[in-house]
Amino acid sequence: MRRFDLRELKEGAIDRIKAIIKDDLTENEAAIFIFELTDFALVQQSADAVRELNCELLNSLKYNEVDWTISMRKRGVQIDG
Repeated sequence: MRRFDLRELKEGAIDRIKAIIKDDLTENEAAIFIFELTDFALVQQSADAVRELNCELLNSLKYNEVDWTISMRKRGVQIDG
């Protein structure tokens, strides 16, 4: 499991989460992302980003007064048929 602190990115954290999932995580690897919650819409956007990339959202919770964390796992490639 790897931890990524994205608090300095503010609203740009969601794009960075997507990039990390696509480029840096291996199949079945878990990650924790921490980002500053400047707007509650970011909570839904983070969950949507994880699902959009065919990953499993393990947890999403408030870390402290201004920060949010999500934990997720990148699923392996699914073969249809």
